Amino acid sequence: MSDEIINKVANSGLITIDLEEYYPKGERVLFDLKPLLFHELILKEKDFREYIKQHDWTQYKDKLVAITCTADAIVPTWAFMLVSIALEPFAKKIVFGNIETLEAIVFGEALHSIRYADYQDKRVVIKGCSNLPVSTNAYVELVRGLKPFAKSIMYGEPCSTVPLYKAPAVK
Repeated sequence: MSDEIINKVANSGLITIDLEEYYPKGERVLFDLKPLLFHELILKEKDFREYIKQHDWTQYKDKLVAITCTADAIVPTWAFMLVSIALEPFAKKIVFGNIETLEAIVFGEALHSIRYADYQDKRVVIKGCSNLPVSTNAYVELVRGLKPFAKSIMYGEPCSTVPLYKAPAVK
């Protein structure tokens, strides 16, 4: 009888994908138009354009910016467009929406770099625990991309997984 310890997980043929490896780098910032509204209700074009001219846009250098308005007000589309134009020379990424929308978009773009065909007929574990705030949307997008190729998809850690998908047996 051998006392050799065998790592069954390492020999299982499982491939682990850690979404932290795809986490887009950069500070996330929310640019809210609410403080720029008169009584949080009305956008005064003249005042708004003056703000756009005077504001220090360099503070957004290399940041990921979501533009929104959290006030219950009707804000014309061109206002968001003007902010986007002012941010463009500095920000790394600009989206319309909240921080969750920003995360979904930047992570979606990062996941485009995955060659899903490389996982053809493979047993894949999508790592569950992370130190970074990986959005649920990223997990959904990853599994959607893997499903047409993977033999099986699991979630968690290789030693303790939750089965998600198993390709039908070919007859």
